[in-house]
Amino acid sequence: MSVDGIQQHLAEAQRASRAGLRDKARSHFEAVLAIDEEEPTARNWLGADALARTDAGSAAAHFEIACKRQPRERSHWINLATAHRALGDAELERAALEQALAIDQADLLALTRMAELHERLGEETPAAERWNAVLALSSAINNPSPEFTQILHHAKQYVGERQQKLVDAIEQALVDELTAASSRDRRRMQRAADAWLGRRPIYANDCEGLQYPFLPADEFFEPEHFPWLGDLEAATGTIVAELEAILADPAAELTPYISLPPGVPASKWTGLNKSLDWGAFHLWKEGERFDEACARAPGTAALVESLPICQIKGRAPNVFFSILKAGSHIPAHTGVTNVRSVIHLPLIVPEGCEFRVGGETRSWVEGRAFAFDDTIEHEAWNRSERDRAVLIIDVWNPYLSDHERAMICRLYGAADAQRG
Repeated sequence: MSVDGIQQHLAEAQRASRAGLRDKARSHFEAVLAIDEEEPTARNWLGADALARTDAGSAAAHFEIACKRQPRERSHWINLATAHRALGDAELERAALEQALAIDQADLLALTRMAELHERLGEETPAAERWNAVLALSSAINNPSPEFTQILHHAKQYVGERQQKLVDAIEQALVDELTAASSRDRRRMQRAADAWLGRRPIYANDCEGLQYPFLPADEFFEPEHFPWLGDLEAATGTIVAELEAILADPAAELTPYISLPPGVPASKWTGLNKSLDWGAFHLWKEGERFDEACARAPGTAALVESLPICQIKGRAPNVFFSILKAGSHIPAHTGVTNVRSVIHLPLIVPEGCEFRVGGETRSWVEGRAFAFDDTIEHEAWNRSERDRAVLIIDVWNPYLSDHERAMICRLYGAADAQRG
């Protein structure tokens, strides 16, 4: 009997198997092997049948021949790994699974079996790596079976426990060093560890205009860069009094911070467009001093003029009282250029007001100023029932030299002259 005979027996065997006639199916598959002892379909079925009868040794023998005949068939290698697992031979199980993954590194079943093997053998790091791969690949599965859902639950638990062990070990190793570190070094080391452990990302600059290269992308600048912050904070009472007088005077109108021209497509700013939910009272805007506004806040204006503010003709500084209405949200956004830093002096801050820059969220504290890089994604919330008020001031990025600041001004001046 030739190929036709093999096909006839295979067809009969498969019909019998579908009908649940396992003895009949087994007889036909064995007849196939009498003609071609390496025929892979028969070997694979007989191997699975042997596993069902808890004859793992015979199953492994069948699967080995199937793998030899069809070495690029992943399912044969996975079946062989299953047989070796039943036999308690971890290294042969590993070898079979490695063959399956060599064919397709994204084979979910092979990855799951390999993760289980690593876990059984106490190989924690590779087990976590494989379970992570299983979780990543399974994210596209909409309705996993109850059995696979249980596997995914175990994977998440295992990865979480392994991650916590790593976190605990790192924290224990660094505890003395962090205690002895400066506030700057402590903050940077903690952020580095958090990013490495996957607890938060590191945000890069995203400038809509000029991006000056090689400046540190620091979410919140260290106060030591701005030794005059104490003078600004000491004037908080005066500044608040001037702001309250402005807010009480109907003639001193706030303007919407966002005011887009007609026809601009809908965007994240649509909800705030021409709205006083985020209002501003400008003392300076794009480098222009508003004398009438400064006359309403003379102490604030005089103090600002004593500071090393960022001065670029037609562009900076911007100095204004920022009023965020109760219940309002400023969506995540980035600024124009990283040659400047932005100072916030919180003036009126009810409970429930927060400010996020990159991966760090802070609550404003009245009278406590800070500087941040506004070309790193940032957003603000006022979850209270009262308005929040902050004085905002543009200053130079502290990492620029005086010569660089001069060259930046010359660059902008030349560009503006060419544009007319």
